Amino acid sequence: MNDHVAAAQTPTESLPRILLTGAQMLFVAFGALVLVPLLTGLDPSVALFTAGVGTLIFHGVTKVTVPVFLASSFAFIAPIQGSVASFGVSATMGGLMAAGLVYVAISQAVRLKGTAWLHRLLPAVVVGPVIMVIGLALAPVAVSMATGETSANIGYGQAIVLSMVSLVVTLVLAVFGRGLLRLVPIMGGIVTGYVLALLMGVVDFTPVREAAWLAIPSFTAPSFHWAAILFMIPVAIAPAVEHIGDMVAIGSVTRKNYLEKPGLQRTLLGDGLATTTAALFGGPPNTTYSEVTGAVTLTRAFNPKIMVVAACIAIALAFVAKLGALLQTIPGPVMGGIMTLLFGSIAVVGMNTLVRAGHSLTAPRNLVVVSLILVFGIGGMQFGGGQFTLQGVSLAALVGIVLNWLLPRAEEE
Repeated sequence: MNDHVAAAQTPTESLPRILLTGAQMLFVAFGALVLVPLLTGLDPSVALFTAGVGTLIFHGVTKVTVPVFLASSFAFIAPIQGSVASFGVSATMGGLMAAGLVYVAISQAVRLKGTAWLHRLLPAVVVGPVIMVIGLALAPVAVSMATGETSANIGYGQAIVLSMVSLVVTLVLAVFGRGLLRLVPIMGGIVTGYVLALLMGVVDFTPVREAAWLAIPSFTAPSFHWAAILFMIPVAIAPAVEHIGDMVAIGSVTRKNYLEKPGLQRTLLGDGLATTTAALFGGPPNTTYSEVTGAVTLTRAFNPKIMVVAACIAIALAFVAKLGALLQTIPGPVMGGIMTLLFGSIAVVGMNTLVRAGHSLTAPRNLVVVSLILVFGIGGMQFGGGQFTLQGVSLAALVGIVLNWLLPRAEEE
């Protein structure tokens, strides 16, 4: 199996191909990366910068062994909005720095206690459906982008043409492509969709004309207030659980156990330090990106150096305002068409995790655990209200962990 993985990596070893595939990974992450700061009132260029720096920190801690890219975490959108409204941006950054330190504390607990308890806490019957939720919960986002709901200047008919052409080119290159073409199906889909959008006249170049060529991102220094810190710290627990699922997901793709090597303590530490550093500059918290996991699944580009290249490009683009603005002109339907494939591939990884475990999913205990994880995670169930709402992947993961802990195990297990 290791020989198979090594063989899959071989085509990506030349420098031009690593650069090209690294640029593709940034394309995949870009839309979601800048969406979080746009929704929370933070600076997208700062988010681009801190995503690159955070990814480099993660790979420094993990010694460039895991093919992941870190960028803006969706789990923190509502808490950031509430904290900014109550305490301001600077104090919110202080709270987010504390949240990053929670990751660091969890990583040290893993280092002291080991990872054996994780297999009891997070068996395949929990991890598999949680990975499926990570992909399928994002499906409505992909569909709304593909149908033009997120684009004010693109009608439904134009959006469907753009998204489906981008999707078809991507899957044709992924399935039938050979050599270099097989490594760039996503970039091929984006370029084709973008050219088609230009021919349709739906690309708005106003942001490019208004942007300077070079500009320093609007960094914001953190300040520390106990109220903001206590407000933000509990939010870090659920994304830490999601991080474990992401590590298992990418491990399922590459056929490696990243919980053992480099070790969950290192991946959590890298994620925590990346989030703390992002807050130091005024950026949103970082997390391992499911979109990039889908891209790795599709392209079989397992070389972690690709993500280092993507991080360096992200940092450079943060200062080149014209290029950053040009990337933002990629129409939503083009990205949406490709995202429909990427998010689906994540769900398949979770399904494969369940299949390989070999447990009977119709056994009452497993049926209950899997069913509630899927319905709670995908169906929109939520507990709490206001700023302290538990929902989505975080709720699904916690429900799965609790049920797995409480329900009696069958004798054969």
